[in-house]
Amino acid sequence: MTQHGHWHLGPCLHHGPSSHQDSRAFALGVVLNVGFVVLEAACGIWSGSLALLADAGHNLSDVLGLLLAWGALALSRRRPSRRRTYGLGRTSIMAALANGVILLVAVGAIVWEAIGRLMRPAPVASTTVIVVAGVGVLINTATALLFWSGQRQDLNIRGAFLHMAADAAVSLGVAVGGGLIVLTGWLWVDPVLSLVIAGVIAWSTWDLLWHALELALDSVPRGIDPDAVRAYLQQLEGVTEVHDLHIWGLSTTQTALTVHLVRPHAQVDDDWLAEVAHALHDRFGIAHATIQIENGAGRQTCRLSPDEVI
Repeated sequence: MTQHGHWHLGPCLHHGPSSHQDSRAFALGVVLNVGFVVLEAACGIWSGSLALLADAGHNLSDVLGLLLAWGALALSRRRPSRRRTYGLGRTSIMAALANGVILLVAVGAIVWEAIGRLMRPAPVASTTVIVVAGVGVLINTATALLFWSGQRQDLNIRGAFLHMAADAAVSLGVAVGGGLIVLTGWLWVDPVLSLVIAGVIAWSTWDLLWHALELALDSVPRGIDPDAVRAYLQQLEGVTEVHDLHIWGLSTTQTALTVHLVRPHAQVDDDWLAEVAHALHDRFGIAHATIQIENGAGRQTCRLSPDEVI
């Protein structure tokens, strides 16, 4: 190994959603939901509804989830430092993982409450509860829509989106179930709807949690085919061998790559490296590429050449 070359395609070519737009969405979402928590708690006290007070507490936990995701977004935008050479981008992965766990805990609470109501039916619906639940549908749906575009590109924002979409579904279930109970007197409608909604939330949350766990374990991010990346690198001019290829997520929006390329008798060529880095970004969405060039002229074989060696 006699020649080495490194090239980094920095965040300037990242095409993710605007951080300012995301921050405004989080700010507006927090304000709307704090206002709803206050409204719900006040109505619960006025009407004597423990259900409304309990749901106000649940919605307060969702506000904390929004703040968690918002904080991670802000930290992930901070510049690298001497001690944190990759910056704090992985906080967005940790936030997505935490929000996934919080959502599953919320599902468990919904299931527990629903089973309790099935075993001990009680009239929980009233005009006040139905009206407040309807307001909750509007506010939570509006908040979820704030994150609709960003959630397709950022797992951290997707966690916030699922929180709000789940709350909208729960509020809708409360409103619909309350209306049916008032009309029919069927007390089992509310807990059954709650169980159905809990199942839907659990299904969507599981994918979020698993995706976040994959990123936390440095798996190749979804949407990137490592075999296709290797095939691209192997067909590059002058390359006879590709080894020590690693692809992982620096955050929920940025992907990094390191690789050794054997190019016999080649010199370091910055233009060639820049062309490869741009191609990796444009074809595979890899914004941070570190490429080590080996000319294979020395007697010593690279100790990282076997795929199973790290």
